[in-house]
Parts: sequence; C-alpha cells; structure tokens
Amino acid sequence: MDLSHARHAFVTGGASGLGLGIVDAMVRRGLRVTIADIDAETLGKVVAERGDTVRGAVLDTRDREGWQRAKAEAEAALGPVDVLVNNAGIAPNGREFADMEPESFDRILAINLTGIANGVFAFAADMRARGKGHIVNTSSQAGLTASVPGVGAYAVAKFGVTALSEGLRQEMAPHGVGVTVLCPGYVSTNLAENTVKVGGEIRQYSAAMPDSDITPRDVGEMVASAIANDEAVVVTHKHVWRSMEPRLAAIRAACDLRDSMA
Repeated sequence: MDLSHARHAFVTGGASGLGLGIVDAMVRRGLRVTIADIDAETLGKVVAERGDTVRGAVLDTRDREGWQRAKAEAEAALGPVDVLVNNAGIAPNGREFADMEPESFDRILAINLTGIANGVFAFAADMRARGKGHIVNTSSQAGLTASVPGVGAYAVAKFGVTALSEGLRQEMAPHGVGVTVLCPGYVSTNLAENTVKVGGEIRQYSAAMPDSDITPRDVGEMVASAIANDEAVVVTHKHVWRSMEPRLAAIRAACDLRDSMA
C-alpha cells in the first residue's frame, strides 16, 4: 500500500513500546493516527505530547462493543481507517503448561489472540468493501517456533495470530487489502509492566532474555516498509530461521516418511 495515499491509521497498544514506535512511523509518513490503549493515563500523556497528529481511544481489545464504539468515533473524527495495526498484547507468564492456572492461559489467549481477531472483525469488511487498506497483526518469534520453556501459552496465542494473518492475507488479497504478520524478537519495552496492569503475571523464564539493539523506532520503520511493499511477514532480528529449523525439519521428516510408504 502506498502510504502517501493513506490518511488514517488505528494502532492498538499504541501508547508505549512497539505500538508507539509504529504510531510515530505512521506520523512521520503524514498519517493521522488513532492510538488505542487500555492505559488511559499513559495514553493521555502520549496524545498531549504529539498534538493534533494523533487522537486517543481508551480500549480493552477484549471488549467487542468497545471496538465498535472506538471505530465509530475514530472514523467520525478522521475518516475511514486505511491502516489497522492490531498490536496490543501481554507478556508470557513464564509457567510450564503443567503448572499453569487456567485463568492465566485464558487471559493470554483473550488479549493476545482474540483481541487481535476482534480488530479484524471490526475493520476488515469495510476495508474489503472499499478495496483499500492494510492490516498488521503483531505475532512474535514465538508465533513461528515454540522453543522456550515457560512461553507455551504465549506461543499458542501467537501461533494463532500467525495463522489468522496468513489466512486473512489470502482472503483479502483479491480485494486490494494487504495483511502483514509482525513477528518481533525481544525488544526492550514496558511490556512486563503493562502485563501486570491488566492482571497478568510475570515470572522468570528458564532462558535468559537476549540482549538486543533493536528499538521500537526500528520496528516502526520495518512495519512501515512492510506495508509499502505488501510484505507477508516481518521478522525484526537475525537468525530466526535457525531457531525454526528443528521444527521444520521434524515436519519435513514426517512428510517424507508418509510419502515413502506404499
């Protein structure tokens, strides 16, 4: 999608972290942005700092009626949404499946997967009818390979986002609407703090988080480029393929075994 022809972006989880990096990338390209976030206090500060280039919408992405209100108010103020970025999410709980409270599992899926689907439900049909737009869904490297203990529920949600995005891309392409799945690696943000604010839990993973020089601004620029070039997938860090190889090799081996049977 040529962003020079876009006017309005709607970004969830946009008041901090990767979402704010994406917001600022859209603003740099001349779009007005509706920043949707559950944290009203932080949202107010961000909107005040950026003036009339953005507007705020307090939104819990689990709330489908809230989505409809936020959409109606955003489009009344700034016109149809050209770019939807479903970015809001929470961190892994650090628990293995055998030790996990079902409520924690439900919360992670409700915010990280159903919350993104709710954004699609709210906007995709209108974009299809107009024959214009782009949707970005934030998954994770954990949505490509489930390789770290204690990230299991998070990976379930993020694999779901990846599948949703791949299916949606096939459905929307004939109608001129692009879909990108964003699969970031570790970027230093306030995700843990935001997770606690919505009642989530944070525990130490069995594997240390890697150092990263990738910033939210970097990710915002990657997303803007992906929209412009209609890229299906964005990874933010090097060597992601290496982490996927064992899983893909096992799938290939299973397929080869079945193909070899009479």
